[in-house]
Amino acid sequence: MTAALAPAGRQGILPFVYRVGDREDVTAHAGLPLVLETMRALRLDELVRQELPSPKRKRGYLPAHKLETLITLFAAGGERIEDVRILSEDKGLGVLLGSPIPSPDALLDFLGQFHDPKAWGERPAEKKAFVPAESFGLVGLDAINREVVTRGANREQKTATIDHDGTIVEAHKREAKVAYEGTRGYQPLVAVWAEEDLIVADQFRDGNVAGGEDPLTSAKKAFANLPEWIERRYFRADSASYYSKLLKWLVEEKIGFTISADMTKELRKVCQAVPESQWVLFEKRQSEQVDIAEVEFTPGEWSRQAEPLRYAVVRFTPSQNDLFDAPERKHLAVVSNRRDFTAAQLMRWHWEKAGTVEHTHRVMKDELAAGTMPSGRFGVNAAWFRINAIAFNILTILKRRALPENIRTARPKRLRFEFFTIPAKLVLHGRQLSVRVSASEERLKVLVEARKRLLELHEQTPSRRRRSADWRASGQRQGRSPAPASRRKKGAAPETRLA
Repeated sequence: MTAALAPAGRQGILPFVYRVGDREDVTAHAGLPLVLETMRALRLDELVRQELPSPKRKRGYLPAHKLETLITLFAAGGERIEDVRILSEDKGLGVLLGSPIPSPDALLDFLGQFHDPKAWGERPAEKKAFVPAESFGLVGLDAINREVVTRGANREQKTATIDHDGTIVEAHKREAKVAYEGTRGYQPLVAVWAEEDLIVADQFRDGNVAGGEDPLTSAKKAFANLPEWIERRYFRADSASYYSKLLKWLVEEKIGFTISADMTKELRKVCQAVPESQWVLFEKRQSEQVDIAEVEFTPGEWSRQAEPLRYAVVRFTPSQNDLFDAPERKHLAVVSNRRDFTAAQLMRWHWEKAGTVEHTHRVMKDELAAGTMPSGRFGVNAAWFRINAIAFNILTILKRRALPENIRTARPKRLRFEFFTIPAKLVLHGRQLSVRVSASEERLKVLVEARKRLLELHEQTPSRRRRSADWRASGQRQGRSPAPASRRKKGAAPETRLA
């Protein structure tokens, strides 16, 4: 025994000593099984058996158990594969979860199955920024997430607003590419269903692949992953999605949208030519005044015969300026096909995106484990990121379907502090395992009611006996997803940025 853990002597200021223990009748995570019960309520284990490839070796942990372990690890605050060792030290938690916790090596082997080095063989020699086709396993993870969203969402919600945005994940792996701002890492796209706070799609990308590289494929995937009961569809995005093909598709699909427009020379000239009488006060801030107006503008790739798009422009004028200089005004524009809002309402609705998808990025990277990549292999990191997205959805469903209303907007760190890290003693009497928690009666009641609601959700969730239709799609029969639009056939029209 080391000196630090010796029973004799003084270890610190307070009058106690730490000693090594190996007891299965105590746990520091009595509330963490709520995460596993949420997964079981949605029958995630069945989805994994149906959607992921069967393991080559029949011995060891099943894929469903490994996926559940990773999601539980992320919910507990772990951000590296090695952190699972800390969970495995909690013997009582293993008893509550019903099985031992897999080792880091087992989890890394599981993630390794999602990497397909052959996908990079399809990269054109002249193309530096490349989005490879998804492997068989990644397609399966997407199908799992799509079903999790369908089973966990509120069926009375008939409106789906997709907020679409990319984020930079810093990584110091040798294989990571440098992004536009100089950061080495990755730049995945994420699509969030704003009304339900659920991630419906993601596309993992190298850092040197710009957010504006084929956003249409990602947007189509997001809408395809929505539940079939959705009646009204909307889309919000920043200027990375300001592309002719995406705008035309949204118009054809009758999807209402707002997208931040590139402030090109042509558009800026139109904004600056707006008469002062047409500007309307939008907001009065401490350091600036914001005015709004609408302008008539047709981007270069937009057909003159097509329905004209709507451009709302805000002008920022500093409240104080240099004595001899005119105020330096800044313009921002939003393009839309929505006619049911005033210009001010349209702009405010567009800016709501910052409270959804950007919040999702922060939670994914700072409070779950999407900000720490486990490998230099692209497919492993893509799977890690997608499993974090599934974990985000599992926690959202737990909050909205089982926990009280005041927890609806709680971030993971709040869930850990209030529910997941409750100390408890395990008592086995006869065949009944009891968990005696060191918590108030009120907090215990919340745990019990949450478990009852999850049990009801499990009973209401039907088992699915067949695999996803994606598995039978011609482009995925060999384990590949259809090629993204960024990998076009020779001679095909290129993606055109709007002017």
